[in-house]
Amino acid sequence: MKETKLGDFEETILLLVGILGTEAYAFKIAEEFESQTKRAVSIGAVHSTLNRLGEKGFLTSEMSGATPERGGRRKRIYTITASGKRALEESKDFKLSLWRQYPAFAGNLKFGI
Repeated sequence: MKETKLGDFEETILLLVGILGTEAYAFKIAEEFESQTKRAVSIGAVHSTLNRLGEKGFLTSEMSGATPERGGRRKRIYTITASGKRALEESKDFKLSLWRQYPAFAGNLKFGI
C-alpha cells in the first residue's frame, strides 16, 4: 500500500509547489523554502522529496520548453494532484485538531482556514 501521510518537510515542499504554480521547479522551490523558513536546504533534499511526493501520487511533473535564459535547458515543472490536495487538507485538519486540544492555546485559536 502506498504511504498517504505527509512528513513535515514533504508538507512544506508540497505547499510551496502550490504557492509557486507554474514556477514550481526544484531550484525555485529550494529558493522559496529558504526565503519562507529562513533555513538552508540542499537541492538534493528538494529533488528527493519531489520524487517521493511523485511516487506517492501527490505531484505530477512535465518538462517546460527550453529558454535562452537557461542556456537552452528545460525545467521540470511540478503540479499538485487531487490526491496531493487531499493529503494537504488532511494534514491541516489533523494539526488544527491538535492545536484545539492544547489547553494553553485552545481558547485563543482563530484559524479562519
